[in-house]
Parts: sequence; C-alpha cells; structure tokens
Amino acid sequence: MPCGGIHMKTQTSSMGRAVACVCLGLFLGAGGCAGSEEDAWAPLEQGALAQEVIATNGLSTNGLSTNGLSTNGLSTNGLSTNGLSTNGLAASSFTAWFNGNASVEYSDMVMRYVVACALPAGQTRVWTHPTTGVTYSWPGRLGLATAWAQGAAATVAEQQRISACLAAHVNKYGVSVPISVRGRDSTGAAIPMASGEAADYPEKEACFFGNLFTGEGVFVGSDRTLKKAESTPRGCALSAKNSGENTGCAPLQHVGSCSSICTRDATHTFWERCVINGVSYQPLTTQLRSQDIYTCGDGVCQLTESCGTGKTYDSCAADCSTCGASANPGSP
Repeated sequence: MPCGGIHMKTQTSSMGRAVACVCLGLFLGAGGCAGSEEDAWAPLEQGALAQEVIATNGLSTNGLSTNGLSTNGLSTNGLSTNGLSTNGLAASSFTAWFNGNASVEYSDMVMRYVVACALPAGQTRVWTHPTTGVTYSWPGRLGLATAWAQGAAATVAEQQRISACLAAHVNKYGVSVPISVRGRDSTGAAIPMASGEAADYPEKEACFFGNLFTGEGVFVGSDRTLKKAESTPRGCALSAKNSGENTGCAPLQHVGSCSSICTRDATHTFWERCVINGVSYQPLTTQLRSQDIYTCGDGVCQLTESCGTGKTYDSCAADCSTCGASANPGSP
C-alpha cells in the first residue's frame, strides 16, 4: 500500500525548525535527548517534522526528520518491553520519554508514526498526560506489530518491521511526499493495496530494513538508479550518484541496490528478505508517483535542483538558470 496506506497529513512550516536531537531510539530506550534547546533544533531544510499522521492501508505521506531515528537503539526501557497497551503507556518511563524531548509536539508526532506502523486500521491508542491533562489520540494503520501493540514485548520480527516502517517515512527535505508501502504485516499477509494504488505508484524506489530496538541500525537500498538529470524530494533512497549514494540521511545507511542483498516475494511485488552483516531482516518496499521523479529541463527549478550551466539535476541551466542569475526554486 502506499504509505499512502497511511495518508499522513503533514505540517512542515509551523515550527520553523526541525528537531535534530530527538531520538526515536530513545523513545523506547533509556533517557531523552541531551543538550540545550538551542542545540536540539536544526534548520527546516535538514528535515521538518510531520505533525499529523492520517493513514489508510499502505498509502501515506512521509515527513519524519532524519534526526528522528536514533543510533542509540530502542532498548528495554519504556514501550519496548511494555508494548503499546494501556499499561505500557501508563508506565512512568513513557511519560519521562514524552516530556524529555525538545517538545511535546515532537513526542506526539513520533507516537503517531509508531502507532500508525504498529496497529491495524480501526484501532487507536489514547493517552492522557498525567500532568497537563491533555489527551492524545493515535490511530493505527498498517498492523505491523499487533502483539507488541497489545502489550507484549516486541518480537524480533516486529522490531524489524517497525524499524523499517519508521525509516521509510523519513524525508531528507522535510516535505510531504505520498509513498506506497509494500511488504508483510504481522499476520504474514501482504499489506493490502488500495484500488488503483499499483497504477498510481509505478516508480520503484527503495527497500528499508534494520532494527532500531537493538541498535543494529537502519538501512536503505535503491530499487532503481536515477539518470543524471533526475532527482526526487524523497532524497534518502534514490540518487544519480553511483550505487544510489545519499548524503544528509544519517543514521540511515545506504547499502547499494536492493537486488544485491534482498530477495523478492513470490509475486515479485516487494522485497521479502534482506541480509546484511550476516543478519536477515524483514524489509518494507516503497514506490513513488511518476510526478515525484523530477527531471532537469521540465521548466521548474525544484528544491532538489541547483543552478549551473549543465543539464544535470545539480547543474540545471534550463530550470534554475546559471548561478548568479535570477531563479526561483519550485517555480517555472
């Protein structure tokens, strides 16, 4: 489904800055973000934060900051052990995490992504802040970790699926881009696709996998290579550089092509298993709309393109003029 299975409504400008220190790793790990509030914020272009997540099946819009993924791991504190049940949310460690980030708005955003990934559509988690009395409601969508959602400790398979889901929703540029998320849910069934989804999201993008709970890291592989004139606002998976190399997406580690490390399912609809460092992972596969692959020469200077004298995305005279000349990115 398109992570469009998760239609996420995002706001990327209201905060003006994106949380740089906030840690999904620490969300289920030990502690909160370190550093002053000044240190905890990064410019918007480094990855703004989605404020709302409204999902349907596999379709969604991404918008999670690259800083929202922590390399510290989702350890045994908080929800990792207690799950997303009422008891898990009532734990003092969860309240400490929720209060410990740069803002409660950020913590709310992270929970929207986590619950949307873990719970199936039709289920919701509601939590009332014990101090402020504010009630938060987080709807499920993909159903990737239903046992964990009911209060059990997350299994390895659930850890991997949640990690892949969070990684798939990262956006380097802090913009909202609809994506189609494909793979298997917690029952082993393929994530259902909405009517017309396959036709609407024809562009192969990437495979995402890893384990944030254990600190093994999160990885992304390219499902295609862009031409020199092409670029995409997704940023972290596809590139015209060799092996799809990306920059500015840490802690996501690019591992080259999906085909070199992953095996497809029997229907060839998505990647079913990826192996790296001797560890086998359950990945999620993403696809894009055709209009989200930009081409130098289409008459619009996109945020992924640069001025110059050439015909490539990073030196696009046709769309962005020569450097020093007047050009308005995002406009004809």
